[in-house]
Amino acid sequence: MLTTLKNAFRIKEIRQKIFFTLAMLVVIRIGSQLPVPGVNTAYFAQWFEAQTSGAFSFFDAITGGSFASMGVLALGINPYITSSIIMQLLTIAIPKLEEMQRDGEDGRKKIVAITRYVTVALALIQSTAMAVGFGRQGYLTEYNAINVITAIAALTAGSAFLMWIGERITEKGIGNGISIVLVINIISRLPQDLYGLFEQFVFGKAPATAVLAAVIIIAIIVAMVILVIILNGGVRRIPVQYAKKVQGRKMVGGQTSSIPMKVNTSGVIPVIFAQSIMQFPIIICSFVGYSGTGVWAEILKGLNSDNWCKPSQPVYTIGLLLYIVLIVFFAYFYTSITFNPLMIADNMKKQGGFIPGIRPGKPTSDYLNKVLNYIVIIGAIGLIIVSVIPFIFNGVFGASVSFGGTSLIIIVSVILETMKQVESQMMVRNYKGFLES
Repeated sequence: MLTTLKNAFRIKEIRQKIFFTLAMLVVIRIGSQLPVPGVNTAYFAQWFEAQTSGAFSFFDAITGGSFASMGVLALGINPYITSSIIMQLLTIAIPKLEEMQRDGEDGRKKIVAITRYVTVALALIQSTAMAVGFGRQGYLTEYNAINVITAIAALTAGSAFLMWIGERITEKGIGNGISIVLVINIISRLPQDLYGLFEQFVFGKAPATAVLAAVIIIAIIVAMVILVIILNGGVRRIPVQYAKKVQGRKMVGGQTSSIPMKVNTSGVIPVIFAQSIMQFPIIICSFVGYSGTGVWAEILKGLNSDNWCKPSQPVYTIGLLLYIVLIVFFAYFYTSITFNPLMIADNMKKQGGFIPGIRPGKPTSDYLNKVLNYIVIIGAIGLIIVSVIPFIFNGVFGASVSFGGTSLIIIVSVILETMKQVESQMMVRNYKGFLES
């Protein structure tokens, strides 16, 4: 690995891209520490510590701690991610957007431009809700129009700035810029979380207990990382045979290809969607200062991930069951709108391709649907395992950390994808890549 990294730095083009990416990441970390003008940071820090919802801890993790300190980058890259998901869904539902997507590079640029506008609109809505909702509770040093407008402008500009940095990293750096921005924010919180775990279970304990606890913590983290790597790299390849045909004086076709179907087709999207739906009522209630009474209070506790898997309060674990159901649902839903077996079967038929043993046309589409349903449930089960393990340990042992299965999936996926991009650029120059070292 060190030899490969050394070879990468010997290539001027790759070295410049790596340095540019690192410089942008330094800018992000500096921006995360800049407070929003007019904000009562002491009050907000106390408010954040008093929150028991895992939604705010995860939100703070993906903003690199900027949310807890209420920095100008407190919204993080979330508005852009939400905007991208919305545009991806609308592309399936709106024929005009679908036509743009098929127009090649020009259509893609138009969709990217629309995504930027939607990002700014979402950031404006979120920053307004935060400035007004928190402002009434003492979030601002003085709750007036000027401070509210200043906070809204700063938070919206911060989110737009992160989007701009992400696009510049994609253009001039290494890897997908938006993903790297998200990952560096999550990674920046890992040392603090790991220190908290060791302080809770290792430091100050008897030697035998401390060693056992340290081994268990490390083993769980390593096992989860390995599972995520397996889940991310799992592919079911469907063989495709192309019939021979005569074109002019030449015989073409007859080659064998395959359709790669990823086990985790939907990536981390089902987990993010499930978490968003579960935590949305809690976040809204926190903004308006409503803690719930009677049945509503119990429902809010059940939706709160911090109450799951606690031996003293098993009834709230029903929320975890709902969370699992949502993950499975969104795994199938997202895959159904991004993978079209009927279109693939039609394209194969037009090109003279067929799956050995399966007739072209509808039988091929039915076969692809059957395989897809099989691998989607496997991918969903993998996502559930990675996502639920942290909740179990949080509930049973009180090991509260801001990172969890979702964070690990994002980190591992982005790192692997970035390594592949570096490897592909190095292989052009006959260097051995990361994945072969």
